[in-house]
Amino acid sequence: MSVDYSQLEEIDGTRWTWHYWPSSRLDASRCVVPFGCLFTPLRPLPNMPAALPYPPVVSRDGAVLNPYCSVDFRARMWVCPFTFQRNQLPPHYAEMPEGQVPPELVPEYTVVEYRLTDRPPAPPPAFVFVLDTTVPAAQLEVAKEYVLKALALLPPDAVVGLITFGQNVHVHEIGFVEAAKSYVLRGNKNYDAAAVQTLLGLGFAATAAASGKAVTAAAGRSLHGHASGGLGTFLQPVSECEFMLTSILESMGRDPWPVAADERPKRCTGVALAVAGALLECTYAGYGAHICLLVGGPATAGPGMIVGSKLEDELRSHTDIEKDNAPLLKKATKHYDELATRLVNAGHSVSVWGCALDQVGFYEMKACVDRTGGVFIMAESFTHPMFKRSLEKFFERDAEGGGGGGYLRRHFVATVEVDCSRELAITGMIGPCASLQRKSAAVSADTEVGIGGTSAWRICSLDPDTTLGVFFEVINPHGNPIPDGHYRYVQFRTTYQHSSGEYRLRVATCAGRWGDGNDLALLSAGFDQEASAVLMARLAVYRTENEEAFDILRWLDRLLIRLCARFGEYQRDRPETFRLGATLSLYPQFMFHLRRSNLLQVFNTSPDESAYFRSHLARVPVSDALLMVQPSLIQYTLEQPPTPVLLDVASVRPEAILLLDAFFFVVVFCGDTIAQWRKAGYHLQHEFRNLAELLQAPRRDAEHFIEHRFPYPRYIETDQHGSQARFLLAKLNPSATHTTGHVDVLSGGVAGGGNTEFLYTDDVSMEVFLEHLKRAAVAAT
Repeated sequence: MSVDYSQLEEIDGTRWTWHYWPSSRLDASRCVVPFGCLFTPLRPLPNMPAALPYPPVVSRDGAVLNPYCSVDFRARMWVCPFTFQRNQLPPHYAEMPEGQVPPELVPEYTVVEYRLTDRPPAPPPAFVFVLDTTVPAAQLEVAKEYVLKALALLPPDAVVGLITFGQNVHVHEIGFVEAAKSYVLRGNKNYDAAAVQTLLGLGFAATAAASGKAVTAAAGRSLHGHASGGLGTFLQPVSECEFMLTSILESMGRDPWPVAADERPKRCTGVALAVAGALLECTYAGYGAHICLLVGGPATAGPGMIVGSKLEDELRSHTDIEKDNAPLLKKATKHYDELATRLVNAGHSVSVWGCALDQVGFYEMKACVDRTGGVFIMAESFTHPMFKRSLEKFFERDAEGGGGGGYLRRHFVATVEVDCSRELAITGMIGPCASLQRKSAAVSADTEVGIGGTSAWRICSLDPDTTLGVFFEVINPHGNPIPDGHYRYVQFRTTYQHSSGEYRLRVATCAGRWGDGNDLALLSAGFDQEASAVLMARLAVYRTENEEAFDILRWLDRLLIRLCARFGEYQRDRPETFRLGATLSLYPQFMFHLRRSNLLQVFNTSPDESAYFRSHLARVPVSDALLMVQPSLIQYTLEQPPTPVLLDVASVRPEAILLLDAFFFVVVFCGDTIAQWRKAGYHLQHEFRNLAELLQAPRRDAEHFIEHRFPYPRYIETDQHGSQARFLLAKLNPSATHTTGHVDVLSGGVAGGGNTEFLYTDDVSMEVFLEHLKRAAVAAT
C-alpha cells in the first residue's frame, strides 16, 4: 500500500526522496536519485508547541536537545545522537517532577521553536521602495498608488524609504517635512557604501562602511538611540512619514529627461539598486531589510544596463547568450553578483516587480534576488492584476500580532544550520540562500551539490512557504555494517529575526531507518516520487547555469534509465515484461513533462521568463513545484462531476471544459461545442440552467486555486482553436499529431478517433518515450 508522504510533511516540514537508506556508500550509489529532502523551515505545523520562552540546551558540537537524545535526569547528563558525546544538563532539569519532561523531549514534538530572550530585540524591518519614473504617466500613477497601498499594509512601526530613478537616482528625504527634498546621484556611476555615506551625509565615518562589524555597531546606535543619520532622514516608521511620503508621491511626475522617438528612456536600474543597498548597509546592517524594486523596462544606462538606448538595439535572447553575442551581459551580471555579496553580508534582500511587455533584466538580476531570498514578479504592466494582487500578497500579515493587524508573514536574516549522523555527510543545498562558508565534520569532503562546502547558509528573507532542497550522501564504508535498531538523524536549526523583532530558533530533528541495500522492495517502498521529481528538477535547473540544455536532458535520461533498470521488474531484453511498482510508477512521466517544461526548454521563451520560472522553482514547496513540472487538468461536462483527466491531447473534447493549473497561469478552456452554445446565449435561458452552472464551475475552482497563490498567476479564458489555446495545448502530451493520422479538414481533427484536436509538433509522445525507456532499461548492463 502506497504512503501519502504529503501527510508526513505536516509532522516536521520535510519531504524526503528516500525513507529507507542503504547502510553503505556503495549501495547508496546504486539508488541513482540523490538522498535529500525538501525542507520548509517556517512551515506552520499542527503538532508543534507554542514558542518556548527559555534558551535551548546545546551540546559542545552545536546540536540542540531533542526527543532522540538519551537523557539521565538524575545525573544531569544527556547524550547527543549525532556524536554520542555526553553533555551536562542545566540545573533546573534535575528539579523537574518525575514523569514530567520539557516540551523539547516529548516524542511528538520533533519540531520546537525557542524565543531567544537573551538577545535584545531587533528594530522593526525596513522596506526601501525603488520606483522607476520613466514609465508612461498612467502606469506611474498606478505604481505610486500601490506603493501607498503597501504602506497601508505594513505595520505602523515598519521603517520605509523611497528612491526613484530614471536617468539619475533620487534619494528622497522623508524626514524633511517643510518641502519635498531629494539627493540626486548620477545614473552612470556605481556607488558603494562609503560613497553613499559621504554623499548623503549619513553621519558615520566613511571608513566604517568598509567593515561590516563597524557598520553594524553604528547602525545599532542609530536605531536604538535615534541618532542623526539615515534613520530619521531617509528611513522612518510608516506612522511618522506616511503623510510626507504621500505628498512626495502625489506630486511626483515622470522623469523629466527628454526621450527621442527612436530611443528608449534612460533607466539606471542597476545604479538605483546599488544606492538602495548602500543606504541600508550604512543604516541597517545586520537587521531585516528588504529592497522592493518596481521597474517598467530594461536598464539602458549605467552599471547593470542590458541594452542600448536605441530602439534598433535588440535585447539579448537565449540564442545570443549561447553564442556569446550579448556584449553587455557579463558586465551587468558581474554588477549584480557583487551587489548580491554586499547584501548577503548585510542581511538584506531584493525583490523585483518587473511590469513591462519587454524584458527588464531578470536574467542578469537572478543571483542578486535568489541569493538574498527575494522574489521576482512578472506582469505585463502596473495595471495588471498579477502586479496588484502579488504586491498585496507580499505584504500580507498573520493573525498573531493583535491589535495592529498581525505580524508580517515575511521574516528576516535567517541562518539555517544542518547537522547529521556520522554515517552521513551534507553535500549542499539548492534554494534562495547563500553559503556562510562554515566547515564542520558533517560536510562532505568529496561531493558538492548546489551551494555546498558548508553546513550553514544565510537566508536574508523567508516566509512560511520558503522551501530548501538539502542533499546528503551516505559515507559509511561497505564493510562496516550498521547495527539493527540504529537510526540516522538529521537536525535543522533555523535562527531568524521574526517580523515582531524577536529573535527565534526553530529546531527540527528527523529520524530515519536504514535498510538493506539489496532489498529493492524495501527501498522502493520508501521512495517519494513527488519529492524526488521536484528535487531532480531543482538540480537540473541549477545545472543550466553552467551546462548546455542538451547535456542536461541526456543526463536526466541516463539517470531515469538507471533507476528503472535497478528497481523495475522485467525479463532481460523483453520490454513487454517491464513494470514499475506503485511508488515509482509516476516518476517517468514526471521526468517526461520536466523535459518538455519551460524550466528546461527555452524555445519561445525569453531569458527573463526562464529566470522567473527557475527562480520560483527553487523556493516553493513540493505541491507548487510539482504543478510547474506537471500541471493538473480537470474536465467538466454535463454528464458527470469535475474529474481529473490525463494531461493529454486526447482529453480535449468539444463537449467538455478543461481547467489547467500550471502554477504560473490558470487556463479555462471551452471545447468547440460548449463555446458555440455560449456564443448563442443558451446559458442565459432558464431551461438551460445546467449549462450556466457548467460554465461557472471551472471559474469558481480557478478562483479557489489562485486565491492564496503567490505570485498571482495569469488567468486565461479561451476556446478551442482560439488564439490563447496554445497555453493549454503546449502542456499536453502530443499523443495525436499532424503526422500520426489522416486529418479531417471539416472537423479539424484526426479522422477515425473520438479526439477532435491534434498538435502540430515533432515532439515524441509519452507513449513513445516510455517505450524507449523500457527498451533501454531491460537492455542496460
